[in-house]
Amino acid sequence: MAESERLNEDGLALSAHYQETMDQVVLPYLKERQRDTVVTGAKGAKLFCSFFTADYPRGTVMVVHGFTENAFKFSEIIYSLVRNGFNVCAYDQRGHGRSDRDPQVQADLSLTHVDDFDNYVNDLKTVADTLLPGSPKPWAVFAHSMGGAVTSLFLERYPGYFDRAALCAPMIAANRSGIPFFTGKLICRTAKLAGKGSKRIFMSKPYAGPEDFDTSCATGRERFDWYDAVKAAQPEFHNNGPTYDWTLQSLRVSQMLLKPGAVEKIDIPVRVYGAEKDNSVLPQAQEMFVKRLKDGQRKVIPGSRHEIYRSTDEVLFPWWHEVLAFLKG
Repeated sequence: MAESERLNEDGLALSAHYQETMDQVVLPYLKERQRDTVVTGAKGAKLFCSFFTADYPRGTVMVVHGFTENAFKFSEIIYSLVRNGFNVCAYDQRGHGRSDRDPQVQADLSLTHVDDFDNYVNDLKTVADTLLPGSPKPWAVFAHSMGGAVTSLFLERYPGYFDRAALCAPMIAANRSGIPFFTGKLICRTAKLAGKGSKRIFMSKPYAGPEDFDTSCATGRERFDWYDAVKAAQPEFHNNGPTYDWTLQSLRVSQMLLKPGAVEKIDIPVRVYGAEKDNSVLPQAQEMFVKRLKDGQRKVIPGSRHEIYRSTDEVLFPWWHEVLAFLKG
């Protein structure tokens, strides 16, 4: 089969032959250019990292995944970046995928826990400091959802470290499903005081196998089906629900991100892409964030759910072409 029947101009897989293209083209290509390593993050957590080398690198992109995700889930995006001349660094954040989980939750691989959101930010700094030196500049970052929150905090604390940032449906503030902010914090603090901070939050259930496309964050059925099978087959990818501690930290993150003077410290171009049908994060918080950036723009992607990068071809292809153009500068 000709490459034009498998891939679009930017190296994204056509839905018509998606699984075959991912398994026979994308993953073998990445494996040839992939170097895996383990980096020790905050408090001794072992972080699984992958570095992918382009043939003629024009720059380097750090990929930061979202809540309950992992670097492997972004294989199609990473493939496109490498094909377009970027070295790529991606890693599984603590408590996710192949990286260390807190000892308190190791028995349940589907439980996602963190007791301090700063650990995520410090991990990003450690991974970047370890793997990026020597890789061509400019250095950019592409981050999704929770990864967008981690990246935004990083950009506030380390101005000028990266040269530009593309944020996909960033979690500037999580959707609380109608629960008032102070009520949510009270519930989580009460659970923490009762010694249940590392326990699964009451509205969440353990991973129980293949997930439901209709209630998922994706609109591209072929993309959903491919990764859903991967996830079901690999227990370390079974992340699906938060602890009370993680939830409490997620409620605090918007206060951290939007505190007076914080956003204004970001001195690089930032593009925020919002999903039209997003039930996971609040668009108003994204707008507040962007308005305070020195060089920031926000665009809503029509026809997308929270995981814009797993949209239908008609939605994904033009959006990703725009992201690539921005990353190329």
